[in-house]
Amino acid sequence: MSILDPKQLVDSLGFFGGHLAIWAIVFAESGLLIGFFLPGDSLLFAAGFLASQGYLNIFALIIGCFICAVVGDNVGYAMGKRFGHKLFSKEDSLFFHKSHIIKAQNFYEKHGTKTIVLARFLPVVRTFAPIVAGIGKMHYLTFLKFNLLGGLVWTSGLSILGFVLGNAIPDVDKYLLPITIAIVVISIVPSLLHLLPDRKK
Repeated sequence: MSILDPKQLVDSLGFFGGHLAIWAIVFAESGLLIGFFLPGDSLLFAAGFLASQGYLNIFALIIGCFICAVVGDNVGYAMGKRFGHKLFSKEDSLFFHKSHIIKAQNFYEKHGTKTIVLARFLPVVRTFAPIVAGIGKMHYLTFLKFNLLGGLVWTSGLSILGFVLGNAIPDVDKYLLPITIAIVVISIVPSLLHLLPDRKK
């Protein structure tokens, strides 16, 4: 069973178990240090596609993923606020590299509170951005506002896109892999466009 393939999750764990597994992956990628390698963007899109084929319920998928994304970011924020200073003295390991924290911190310093929204569409940064927000002691209500917005746009946007395409394109399963890759690329374009002016400066 591969966590990269929601169809395998549903086949192995059943209808309800498949939902739980996808929600858990979204939570881990949003709030746990070890979740940076998980396939958030492609998972959400593919799960939305599976919902269009009746394997998942689109409403349960979106609501559960949204809640887990928001709660996950809150866990990351709390970890950063409480243990942030210790992370910089922690030795690198298989699941943790200080460079990930530094990368997210640099992104946060450039883009401020918008990072909590933009980071949703950037692998690695999306896992460590809430931790950096906690380390930087971002005001919690400000963090929560951007967390809710980013979580909603990310989870519902990619899931609904997969659902709509799954219903609109005949035999879309034949093109699922290239479409998924295209969605991942497209999802990071807004953040890249935001970054380019800073890089030129």
